[in-house]
Amino acid sequence: MSLSASVRATALHPEFRRGARDMLQVSFGVAAWGLVTGVAMVKSGLAPPLAALMSLLVFAGSAQLATMPLIASGAPMWVIWATATCVNLRFVIFSAMWRPYFARLPRWRRCLIGYFSGDLNYVIFMKRFPDPTPSPAHEPYYWGGVATNWSSWHGSSLGGIALADVIPVEWGLGFAGVLALLGIACSLLQDRATWLSGGTAASAAVAAYALPLKLNILVAIAAAVAVGLGIEATEDAQRRARERAEEARR
Repeated sequence: MSLSASVRATALHPEFRRGARDMLQVSFGVAAWGLVTGVAMVKSGLAPPLAALMSLLVFAGSAQLATMPLIASGAPMWVIWATATCVNLRFVIFSAMWRPYFARLPRWRRCLIGYFSGDLNYVIFMKRFPDPTPSPAHEPYYWGGVATNWSSWHGSSLGGIALADVIPVEWGLGFAGVLALLGIACSLLQDRATWLSGGTAASAAVAAYALPLKLNILVAIAAAVAVGLGIEATEDAQRRARERAEEARR
């Protein structure tokens, strides 16, 4: 199948429309966050063309907001790169979780999926398909969500860049984005592992708030990952022990 035919078949699939519709539920928060990010980049001293380029290439609002103060203050390049990398470490986890769904696709398509992936895409996709059993509906649903998420983000981000001089930061538009992300984060707290990891991250971020260059973010991520991996390893060991005990009884 040619590329154009594949794109057309994906866009016409019923799951594409469902993915786009499901993402509409959080599109206001995404748009508010994108608008704030666009305004913040310009008000931090970045020229509008560079801000637009950064928005399109980076496509990660948290990393953009975390690195802008560092860029404005003239922080070393390695600190900027390290901060962006640490903030975006969650995408490694997203990619690992998405692997059972998209591993069969060609490498270039998986790379494209990786670029367009986002926090809300991940959450909504996993709610729709909790079972990683291969299905032709996975990719159309994913791209439907991307269509809404990508357009909401970049439309508002580029609008914020263009209107940065007339939009006062006192409007507090970032609060809408924070509420959207907070709601999504709370929806992920479904078991003991996620509750403990989330609580650890929040506690670590607050405890390390005084660290310079927003290093408390790195501390929170490292602590949450460590707790999550520890719980997962413990649960796997317990499950294997139960399986061995059941086999022994047979």
